[in-house]
Amino acid sequence: MTSDQFPRDQVMILDKSVEYSDQSIVSKPVMKTPGGNVSLFAFDVGQELSEHTAPFDAMIQVLDGTAQIRINDNVHLLNTGDSIIMPANEPHAVKAVKKFKMLLTMIKS
Repeated sequence: MTSDQFPRDQVMILDKSVEYSDQSIVSKPVMKTPGGNVSLFAFDVGQELSEHTAPFDAMIQVLDGTAQIRINDNVHLLNTGDSIIMPANEPHAVKAVKKFKMLLTMIKS
């Protein structure tokens, strides 16, 4: 475990573990392994990750707020408690409709 990852064997309150920053996207690694990564993100309203692809599946879990997730041409509105899986090699984008926090889990195959 590196110092930028969360400690093991401790309770985490994920939505309180990353803070919003004005006009920014904040990311914080939770854990990194050869099999995948888990990261927290906090998006200020209007902030976005432009369309891109990834070579492996990724799951978004919205911890707070509202996000627009576009996969190919399908637009999904996710609120607190909602999740979606973005398939490998499919173009996707993420935009904050309201401030939102997410847990991103990427599984490498």
